[in-house]
Amino acid sequence: MNREVFAAVADALDRGEPAALVTIVATTGSTPQRVGAKMLVFGDGRIVGTIGGGCYENDAFGKAREAILSRAPQLVHYELDDDFAQETGLICGGQMDVYIEPIEPSPELYIVGAGHVGFHLARIAEEVGFRVHVADDREKFANPERFPTAAEIVVEDIPAWIARAAIPAHAYVVIVTRGHTNDLEALRALAPRELRYLGLIGSRAKVARIYDALTADRMPAETLKRVHAPIGLDIGAVTPQEIAVSILAELIAVKHGKTQPGSLRWTPPALRAEVNS
Repeated sequence: MNREVFAAVADALDRGEPAALVTIVATTGSTPQRVGAKMLVFGDGRIVGTIGGGCYENDAFGKAREAILSRAPQLVHYELDDDFAQETGLICGGQMDVYIEPIEPSPELYIVGAGHVGFHLARIAEEVGFRVHVADDREKFANPERFPTAAEIVVEDIPAWIARAAIPAHAYVVIVTRGHTNDLEALRALAPRELRYLGLIGSRAKVARIYDALTADRMPAETLKRVHAPIGLDIGAVTPQEIAVSILAELIAVKHGKTQPGSLRWTPPALRAEVNS
């Protein structure tokens, strides 16, 4: 049975689909399954394997789906007492500890814009484990010579590509195009999507102008508040290399749950007034 679970874990990682692995790590007394029994739970409710069935498996199933969202592991203790036996028909009377571990694929990073910042970000992000995708409408910049390790290089009109691209919800997306108009159109297409991270490069003044334009187009304020803008942690970065480091630092912080939109970014005055009202 565990062979089936391990195969499912490998398939999930290959597909880039998050899941949670549930493993019995300790038992005392009589239990339906032995130490080492495993169950893989997916966000949509699919299960591969079993840790013995019954109400405790159902409880572990629910906690596993929560772990997929929180990305936090947990150790759960179950007392297989008379109430459990009455509900399941199993005479156990033992105790069991279950470890629930989120399984995450290599994080997918979509760099929208293959200029200087995008070039340096792709290089260092790949080194820390991100699977990099690059999109630009200029073949001179988006090509295998500049991005030899990229999983995907797209040379296409950016809004058209975004409209058809199947960017997963667990992906990180950074908008670092060559100009205001391209940034605006990219953010217009990406902001409504559910993404792990969405960041926009630019000065505070530029970000404000883009936000004002999207607000005028009736994009909800709640949608814009999810965006990290200006992008990156404030480390005083000036050069493209330093800016790339600041962006990667923010990506890593989000990956490990150390920052969320609004905690280390500037909010345009119109949105700040709304939040404080």
